[in-house]
Amino acid sequence: MKPGFLPGITREVQVVVTEEMCPAFNGVVVHRVCSTWSMAHLMEVAARKVLVDFLEPHEEGIGGHISVDHVAPIRVDKLLTVRATLTEIRHSHVWCDVAAYDGERLLAKGRQLQIVLPRQKLAEILERA
Repeated sequence: MKPGFLPGITREVQVVVTEEMCPAFNGVVVHRVCSTWSMAHLMEVAARKVLVDFLEPHEEGIGGHISVDHVAPIRVDKLLTVRATLTEIRHSHVWCDVAAYDGERLLAKGRQLQIVLPRQKLAEILERA
């Protein structure tokens, strides 16, 4: 990892909630709000933004875990902000606290893990997949 990769680094993603982000089962939209899985995806994106600028050319990150507590809805056409904050670096494991907001209102919170590996080792792992 490049110098300066320390707990406290924060990155965010902002998107307007769209119909495609709504929970749908068998093609039927259940609610016109952002789904938990869409929030989880954006949490992964925000956590990736924490990591990406600090990877060395021979390194790559891969997701290893995400937990999400979805506590409130946000409707279609509203601005969703997802924030990731680096909280822990343990060997090759990079943990971020992640949270989603509608303005100041908390919508979801959780933790995300990325595992940093040499690109060659990751390529070997993915080749066996």
